[in-house]
Amino acid sequence: MASMNCHYYSFCLKHTVDINVIIPTPEGNEQITSTSSKEAYPYEEGLPVLYLLHGAFGDYSSWMRFSNIERYAQKHRCAVVMASAENSLYQDMYQGNKFFTFFTEELPELVKSLYPVSKKREDTYIAGLSMGGYGAWFLGLSKPEQYSKAASLSGAVNIAETYEGIKSETIDGPFPWNAVFQDPEKLAGSDADLMVLYDRCVKEGVVPDLYQACGTEDFLYEMNVKVRDKMKEKGANITYIEGKGGHNWDFWDKYIQDVLQWMLPV
Repeated sequence: MASMNCHYYSFCLKHTVDINVIIPTPEGNEQITSTSSKEAYPYEEGLPVLYLLHGAFGDYSSWMRFSNIERYAQKHRCAVVMASAENSLYQDMYQGNKFFTFFTEELPELVKSLYPVSKKREDTYIAGLSMGGYGAWFLGLSKPEQYSKAASLSGAVNIAETYEGIKSETIDGPFPWNAVFQDPEKLAGSDADLMVLYDRCVKEGVVPDLYQACGTEDFLYEMNVKVRDKMKEKGANITYIEGKGGHNWDFWDKYIQDVLQWMLPV
């Protein structure tokens, strides 16, 4: 397993950024020949790649520090890319940085030029937790030609409801709404609304497969159930999982394993 930190200047964000990248490599206990090594670790044709998103209050290092993602990436022999989005909800902010453009254009271009990852849509996945759960579906449904599968763990999957909950102080969140969106009062039905994006994907004929998991003790559980039901009404190809747990790393570390098995069965 190779775990690398890359520190570089982002032309999109106009400042230096850090990214963490995991590349699976043959381990010492793997009894393999050079031929089978190439089959198991196809660096020349490119490894499957997962863009893994953090939640609010987090950054590019969150998954590395609080989960066993390195071990899981090794098991499924996929590259994993992690970068920071601040508390931007993965948007091109109305007043601020263009994180949507960074994650969907600049970052993939850099990763594909520096690391042995596949350039194929069918080998490219996105997942995240909480804010990043919304972000994974938002990026995946906004750019369905790039990602074949998108997974949300404990996601804030209804952006308008999230805004109303934080405004009424029934949900806690650090989001600078008026900097992220021109008019946060009009999020329902906007390009930030996952239902709008899903319908657009269907109309255009390219839709990523969706995965959704949430703990039954999570404060976002009811939101997730309602979004699941709406997606099923629309006929979405969605895998929904729920289990005992809250909005915490015990749940996310457990269910990212299920996400990887759904994406890359072994």
